[in-house]
Amino acid sequence: MNSKKVLVVGASGYVGSQLVPLLLEKGHQVTASARNPILLKSRITNHPDLTFEELDLANKQRTLDVVNDYDLVFFLVHGMNHGHDFLEYELSLAHHFADALNQNPIGQVIYLSSLQPQTGDSEHLKARRETGNILRQTKVPIIELRAGVIIGPGSAAFEIMRDFVYNLPVLITPKWVDSRANPIALQNLNHYLLSLVNETPTNSEFYEVGGPDTLSYREQFKRLCKATNNRYRLFATPLLTPGMASVWLGLVTSVPSNIGRALLSGLSHDFVADSQAIRTRFPQTLLSYQEMITDTLSHEDEFARGKVWGYDPAALKRWQPGYGYFPKQAGASITTLESSEDLWNVVKKLGSPEEGYFFANVLWRTREWLDLFVGGGRPKRRVPEGPNLKVGDKIDSWKVIRIKENQFLSLLFGMKGPGLGRLECTIIDHGDHRELDVRAWWHPKGFFGLLYWYAMFPAHLFIFKGMVRAICRKARVEI
Repeated sequence: MNSKKVLVVGASGYVGSQLVPLLLEKGHQVTASARNPILLKSRITNHPDLTFEELDLANKQRTLDVVNDYDLVFFLVHGMNHGHDFLEYELSLAHHFADALNQNPIGQVIYLSSLQPQTGDSEHLKARRETGNILRQTKVPIIELRAGVIIGPGSAAFEIMRDFVYNLPVLITPKWVDSRANPIALQNLNHYLLSLVNETPTNSEFYEVGGPDTLSYREQFKRLCKATNNRYRLFATPLLTPGMASVWLGLVTSVPSNIGRALLSGLSHDFVADSQAIRTRFPQTLLSYQEMITDTLSHEDEFARGKVWGYDPAALKRWQPGYGYFPKQAGASITTLESSEDLWNVVKKLGSPEEGYFFANVLWRTREWLDLFVGGGRPKRRVPEGPNLKVGDKIDSWKVIRIKENQFLSLLFGMKGPGLGRLECTIIDHGDHRELDVRAWWHPKGFFGLLYWYAMFPAHLFIFKGMVRAICRKARVEI
């Protein structure tokens, strides 16, 4: 097999972040691109044959510069997390990408799309369909894989079901629970993606991909409950209209709400792939649904072993089945003209006796004292030993698990609580301005983990906004 020069657009996503290492194993020269470079580098380990590129497809000129001179490009981008107008947004990204394909030398494109059910439609499905139409109008051969539900740690559709099973004593679902699908395991999907790398098509093609078992979502819930030793009690109600179902989904699951809403509209239809064509062309052993969920659940803790948690043994020790790939989150961002260095000089004082947490310190201290009521003991006042922060430093009840000067600080939550959490401060330099983000991430431990998160939520509504403003204000003073 010849080594190819490959660009993965959307490499920080679920499929992309797990595809990149497989391409490197096959000996390809890989460029991983994403809109958020910090997230991208936190999910993919460095490799001699790997290059990182920041790419926001909304920036047409940047797209023309990056999508240039590749044997193969994987197009794994979607706009579901953009918001209510993601259809128009996603199609604009497709047009910018298509312009790059027409103007620059590109061998072929593999586009991961969505199944198109015979009945029903949604903005998400329309966006996937129209994106394919736009790309096929270019001079480059497009191989489109149309997938339905993908099963694996981090798959949004699977994580929604997993969160429902772990977080609710009774599964209250919309009436679409009797819709049918034939999910495909991530490893089976990857086999098709990697097999297509070796092809040199001259015309555009498309394939539907799916697994061997066609099941209703009700049956999938039942099997997932059994595999996780959770009691199966499901109540499907027509009272959960699409709007109400979206709100309910946002409360129960940690999957980003915009993605959840878009997926919800698609899951209301039968999602059954006719995958005989691609099975014949690239034969493999397809995992049954039971094998998929067993394999996925057995690898869930690998997320805690990754760079997001700094490979920290304390994080791994606290990890428990049911926490899932996606966390709940709350935070605030602000743009500023202050330099990264000036912002960092403030951020690195987080938890210090003189600065505390920059805003609403009484609330932070109150939370520490609440540990007395759940067996956590008296709060410990701890400060780093050296002048510079480093991994492993203790700041009160927090522990530094990741740090990069002038860019990033991640602290592991060390207090008692039904879940696993971290607090992150991120500084992104956009050239003419900086973006400061302070954010809490929380993996709930079942129903009580959700209750804990929502008990803290009123404070989250204003505390992080106060923190980013205070950090910027102190950075101006300290210049």
